[in-house]
Amino acid sequence: MTFTRRSFLAATLATPLLQAATPKLRITKLELIPVRASERTVWLIVKLSTDKGLTGLGEASDAFGYANTTKEQAAQMESELRKFFVAVNGKSPFEVEAYRQKAMAVARAGGLIPSTAFSAIEQAMWDLAGQALGVPVHALFGGKVRDTLPVYANINRATKNRVPAGFADTARRAVAEGFRAVKAAPFDGFPALTRPAAEIEAAATLGIACMAAIREAVGPEVDVMCDAHSFFSVPLAIEVAQKMEELRLGWYEEPVAPERTAETLQIHRSIRQKMSGGETLFAIEGFEALCREHAVDVIMPDVKHCGGLLELSHIAAMARSYGVLVAPHNPSGPVSTAAGVQMCAGLENFRYMELQWGETSWRGDLVSPVEKFEGGTILVPDRPGFGIQLNEKLAKSHPV
Repeated sequence: MTFTRRSFLAATLATPLLQAATPKLRITKLELIPVRASERTVWLIVKLSTDKGLTGLGEASDAFGYANTTKEQAAQMESELRKFFVAVNGKSPFEVEAYRQKAMAVARAGGLIPSTAFSAIEQAMWDLAGQALGVPVHALFGGKVRDTLPVYANINRATKNRVPAGFADTARRAVAEGFRAVKAAPFDGFPALTRPAAEIEAAATLGIACMAAIREAVGPEVDVMCDAHSFFSVPLAIEVAQKMEELRLGWYEEPVAPERTAETLQIHRSIRQKMSGGETLFAIEGFEALCREHAVDVIMPDVKHCGGLLELSHIAAMARSYGVLVAPHNPSGPVSTAAGVQMCAGLENFRYMELQWGETSWRGDLVSPVEKFEGGTILVPDRPGFGIQLNEKLAKSHPV
């Protein structure tokens, strides 16, 4: 028997499994569960429920900057989520593209909070779809090409003593747990560029000293990355990078805002370090200029902000065509990490996953099975959906 493409698709879509799962499962409820992880961090976990008892998870954290998320901001996110929930209420979780076409323009026009709400619901739809079919989400995107993913430890929030010795100690502890790459943002709190030159120079010197202490603490074989959180001007960014050249950084992240492509490119052409960026950019068009102009070596789409899993796959494919690597931004909770793992399992141009390391002792217990990092890697699970269930009792014991 000869199959045409159309007859093959018709036969595939007529399987009992898809017939059973696709038409009958309907999304019926949205719940936001805020989880206080530390004095600085709140994880905003989104749960979609269905009429068949399945629940899917997404994460909507970090939409309010890096300051402490307040109870009022959590309520604002819930309000934003409910606006997007209208587009999926009563629908099948398999209707991801219909949701995107209805709601993506609203997310695109609204800024970081709407784009994060949009992305969280999209994540949860994929989790539900995988569970309904009994397959891991990576199987819905072409399958995995690796069983484990290299992870770098973002030690920034775990470093309370923000001086060279403090950063060195935190980095040393992360490496002792098996991580072979670490990242810090020692320029947090950097003075406005309108402040006196001496104040700016002192802050820059301290940040450079912190990065040097990290390198000395972990040795030459561990990858060390620096996040500048867009505090610099072009001349200052170049000056700081040149003073850190001997540290052999894995990358120099966002010395200026990534939307400023021409300035990012100017810095890139003036320094030896590789550059990365794009943590809050939305959709493929948000990253296209950075990749087309080769303004960075690594882009950092965040599954919570960039439009969700399907859009991240589009972004990664575009980046691959320009020879740019992908290291998803993920200073987040275990739900965002689980979603990112499913997507990164099959990316050809994948570099690293990010872990917000050392912020809370009970992070791994928030999901079941317990989240584990071994030898600086995380296992790609083959359980249905994202492969996790939320420990709601633990989550609700840490309210905002």
